[in-house]
Amino acid sequence: MDKSWMDKKRGSREYFEVLPNVARDHCWGSGMLNNYKVWKFHGESAAATTATICESSHVQETLNEYGDFRGMLHDLCPPHEMAPEPMEEGPTVQHAAEGLNDEANKFYKMIDDVDKPLYECCTKFSIFSAIVALFQLKTLCGWTNKSFTMLLQVLKDLLPLDAKLPKDHYEAKKIIRDLGLGYEKIHVCPNDCILFWKDNVNLDECPCCTASRWKTNEASVASKNASSNKRNKKAAKILRWFPLKPRLQQLFLSLDLASFMKWHVNGRTNDGVMRHPADSEAWKMFDTKHLEFSSDPRNVRLGLAADGFNPFGIMSTSHSTWSVMLVPYNLPPWLCIKRSSLILSAVIPGPTSPGLAIDVYLQPLVEELRELWDAGVQAYDASSKEIFQLRAALMWTVNDFLAYADLSG
Repeated sequence: MDKSWMDKKRGSREYFEVLPNVARDHCWGSGMLNNYKVWKFHGESAAATTATICESSHVQETLNEYGDFRGMLHDLCPPHEMAPEPMEEGPTVQHAAEGLNDEANKFYKMIDDVDKPLYECCTKFSIFSAIVALFQLKTLCGWTNKSFTMLLQVLKDLLPLDAKLPKDHYEAKKIIRDLGLGYEKIHVCPNDCILFWKDNVNLDECPCCTASRWKTNEASVASKNASSNKRNKKAAKILRWFPLKPRLQQLFLSLDLASFMKWHVNGRTNDGVMRHPADSEAWKMFDTKHLEFSSDPRNVRLGLAADGFNPFGIMSTSHSTWSVMLVPYNLPPWLCIKRSSLILSAVIPGPTSPGLAIDVYLQPLVEELRELWDAGVQAYDASSKEIFQLRAALMWTVNDFLAYADLSG
């Protein structure tokens, strides 16, 4: 790599013109200088209004006290200037961006909303960070949904009238889910026989081993009171499943990331040197066998990585929770395995490894992958400003030999 640009004066015109993509990646990864409030090297006038400073930079400085919420948004869909055109309000007004579908419109508007201060000149929270902080407290303190709604109602009365808090737990959860940060809870047989999902969703016992779906004490209470509400019971085992389709759609909502998703065709150096899975014989053979799929470089090639870990960090305690991750190999090598690019697909509960029963836990992912292969899902490409049918294929699994035995067993 030509590193002569590093000798240029920081912030000079040459600094960004020599290797603009590298400079941009460095800014994304390391951030800007803390005192660079007026972007004079990027064309901004020094006469920045105090309102702008109050609404953006001041909020950015103080949010770190409660967590890197802007970093979370960046990982969700980097960077913030994602929308191809400014958007107008009103249900009857068409957006200026051509071909923008409803899902893209909804997502862009939501990103704009959640990044705004909670109320005018609020220096502690944005709308997004306030909701996440409250949900974190709800989880840590074991609040019920009803108590969470009651708290939101009290806060709305305490805070200024322009505070943009959701009115109840349902609305707050919907904001998180619509951003792509949500997941689905699927109950599992305690012996890993089946998922209480689809045809089995209303069963109280496993049809294979007759084990109760509920924790032992809950099951005994339920047997005495057949009319007991299921909402008051606790599942013996729960799979956390993160739907894949919305996460793949979001990869194309960022202008730069959408371009990078076509790197394996448009940006890769094809000189016979192995630098990326796209250079492999397996990738090339796949392309020749599936011409329709490979004809659109936006179709996603995925790798699946799975392994167990001890979430408690105590080596004396034997516990194995499994995570299932997906790697989008369309991206160039310096991006595809970055933490922000990895897609969490499932969290399989412990305390022991699922072993060969991992295929039970992977059913929702397998079904989604089949749908993404056969029909695909509609997505908006911010780089070409068009709607297309996004398809995906699972190319490889990435694991150690013990996990390999389970995944392929």
